[in-house]
Amino acid sequence: MSATEQVLTNVRLILDDEVIQGSLVIRNGRIAALDTAPSQLASAVDCEGDYLMPGMVELHTDNMEKYFQPRPKVAWPSRQAALAHDAQMAASGITTVFDSLSIGTVEINSMRARALNGMHDALLDMQQRGLARVDHRLHLRCEVSHPDTLETFKAMEASPLLGLVSLMDHAPGQRQFVSLVAYRTYYQGKFGFTDAEMAAFIEQQQANSQRHSGEQRREIAARCRARGLALASHDDATIEHVAESREYGIRVAEFPTTLEAAEASHRAGMAVLMGAPNVVRGGSHSGNIAAADLVRCGVLDVLSSDYYPASLLDAVFRIAALEEGYGLPRAVATATSHPADAVGLHDRGRLAVGQRADLIRVRLCDSHPLVQRVWCAGRQVH
Repeated sequence: MSATEQVLTNVRLILDDEVIQGSLVIRNGRIAALDTAPSQLASAVDCEGDYLMPGMVELHTDNMEKYFQPRPKVAWPSRQAALAHDAQMAASGITTVFDSLSIGTVEINSMRARALNGMHDALLDMQQRGLARVDHRLHLRCEVSHPDTLETFKAMEASPLLGLVSLMDHAPGQRQFVSLVAYRTYYQGKFGFTDAEMAAFIEQQQANSQRHSGEQRREIAARCRARGLALASHDDATIEHVAESREYGIRVAEFPTTLEAAEASHRAGMAVLMGAPNVVRGGSHSGNIAAADLVRCGVLDVLSSDYYPASLLDAVFRIAALEEGYGLPRAVATATSHPADAVGLHDRGRLAVGQRADLIRVRLCDSHPLVQRVWCAGRQVH
């Protein structure tokens, strides 16, 4: 065995359509061989019957923001923040992460707006210097109702990290916030508005949406298509929303809020993405459709950890165990091959010869999956 070769044996390999006991060979950062027989090499690593699955591909997480602002009004040094976030991704079994940075947030004096360029530059520096444990890409979340979103997007669209763009409109009275009661509860609690201030805020956000959303959604979508960038919708709720997403060439339907929209997106060939915390918690914190219901209907394609990285692996094993659930290979695909395929990364997400050796060794403890080891492109990173 060469210095660039590793052999993992006595392991349960989670393949596309089955789980087999056997061995796997890593060579030069790729999967070189799979075998149903145990390895006889003395140097082979005995995985003690644990599962081996592909490293997970995360399309939507704002987890990095927590490290840049660990407390209100506390800004953390950029490189340290990015590296701490990177370490948590590796420890969670996420080997490819599309870090979500927001353009055009509605939050007052938002850290997201102030730190946008700093977060991007820290990610790029970490990746280019080889400091990162895992593969970081950029997901720009574009709040199309904000007046400055298009110009900010134009300033960032040439980033070498950019691989996914989502089109969002969080204005009250539609999509995620079809309930004005839920909108008032969320933002009045967050900003401490009086009733009069809240009413004025709602009026302003609705006016911004009417004035800017349509034009900016069309222009950003067109610029993404010209660059070959994957596009995602956000919080589609109706058949009309889904039809609009199809028109713009959307590949990923993020967090549809109704079963109707999820089923229509799935039929249209979009990858329906839901939050892993929704699975772990047993439902949506916003009161929208439960991810488990989409599993039972067979229309959940991709899981995302969203705001809680450790939820992703947990949710995979939970939907595998659901009555009328997916079974383990299909459940694993929602966090590996399906998200990779949705954004055109066809070199990862599967245990197959020639694929990147992005791998997670997983042990079950009372049905709870525990990460034992993680490899990214053949290098052990956790």
